[in-house]
Amino acid sequence: HLSIRRQRQMCIRDREEVHAKSDDELKEKLLDLRKEAFNMRFRTASGQLENTAQVRQVRRSIARIKTVLGARSAQAAS
Repeated sequence: HLSIRRQRQMCIRDREEVHAKSDDELKEKLLDLRKEAFNMRFRTASGQLENTAQVRQVRRSIARIKTVLGARSAQAAS
């Protein structure tokens, strides 16, 4: 298991990476993550998914990207 410090460092890196990407890149990444989450649901149901924590990470990455896209569109509308 990762230490809390290591998890925070990963989150910070993720956050910086998301903010650095363009809207088109983020939309493409969002689509990929949604496909991955869909596949994970089936693997979890069939008992084939070994790393169940990965589901949480993907969900949070999706939320992070949607938050950034929403903030950018709200800023553009203002």
